[in-house]
Amino acid sequence: MTTNAVLALADGTVFHGESIGVAGSGVGEVVFNTAMTGYQEILTDPSYAGQVVIMTYPLIGNYGVAEEDSESGRAWAEAFVIREMSRIASNFRASESLSDWLSRRGIVAIEGVDTRKLTRLVRTAGSLRCIVTTKGGDEKDLVARAQKVASTDGRDLTPSVTCEKPYTWTQEYDESYPDWIEKPSSPKGARRVRCVAYDFGAKRNILRSLVHSGFDVTVVPAGTSAADVLGMDTEAIFLSNGPGDPAAVKPAIDAMANLVGKKPIFGICLGHQILSIVMGAKTHKMKFGHHGANQPVRDITTGRVEITSQNHSYAVDPNTLPAHLELTHVNLNDQTVEGMRHKKLPVFSVQYHPEAAPGPLDSAHLFLRFREMVLR
Repeated sequence: MTTNAVLALADGTVFHGESIGVAGSGVGEVVFNTAMTGYQEILTDPSYAGQVVIMTYPLIGNYGVAEEDSESGRAWAEAFVIREMSRIASNFRASESLSDWLSRRGIVAIEGVDTRKLTRLVRTAGSLRCIVTTKGGDEKDLVARAQKVASTDGRDLTPSVTCEKPYTWTQEYDESYPDWIEKPSSPKGARRVRCVAYDFGAKRNILRSLVHSGFDVTVVPAGTSAADVLGMDTEAIFLSNGPGDPAAVKPAIDAMANLVGKKPIFGICLGHQILSIVMGAKTHKMKFGHHGANQPVRDITTGRVEITSQNHSYAVDPNTLPAHLELTHVNLNDQTVEGMRHKKLPVFSVQYHPEAAPGPLDSAHLFLRFREMVLR
């Protein structure tokens, strides 16, 4: 194998491999994703802004890329790291190979890395800053450059991923969506609910799920004020996923402080963390986070265990939950907070992605729970 790409970590570890993307360099915090499939959705998830993604599954790219599966209009991961790229893309829906797509999308990527060793390293050392480059260079210099990479700590990354202005989203699930998957769906003929969705880095499947569940959705930028939202005559407010440190997203925290109690609110991922902060809890950075499509979560209110899709490096500290918040979901791997609700107000949130893409749709019913809460 030609060795023409390098991955250098801030702790001094260096991996050599082969370039399978665009020529250049990508920097960020390295995270590992445990999903076996869904690489295209992962790469186009705005929540991965500022991060270099490792796929733990050893063979990637075997089903190519179908453009309609993208979760946003571009790729957001800073770089991509895998063990082996499939030389054959076998999928009747595929329009091109993953390697060609990575090059066209401007993503620096490397294969031939011992991803098992790299994942164990991240699990031991925690989040590490890194550089992936095809430009060569002395290993010590590359490590020094990795050490200078900005951490996500204290950074509000939502301005880089949010929409520029409000817009209406009308698309729901289409004929390409598998018939055998249970989709959240409001009763036929039921009244539709006006909803404002804050875009902190929203995935398309979130918006599809809202529409399919009976919401008329208006998407607004991350910095939209409470006054502007209340002026839209909305019945409900949704807070999306997104990248970066939740405590740094000051405009959204200020807006939510003026919206809680005035409209029903449902938040996921970053939206969940922002709501928790507004209502008195604190967040902290996890050692290596949760990134994958196979995280077991117990719904305390029902006793049901759901397999969930997740991507977050920060979590809510359970010891800081105030008395007016009720813990509703816990992660069965490490007991971290996965969901909460206000005991009196129509507000609830979950840390994971009920819309998945990629991943299971065990939790898609939460969109209908949101609708029922609004109409209650």
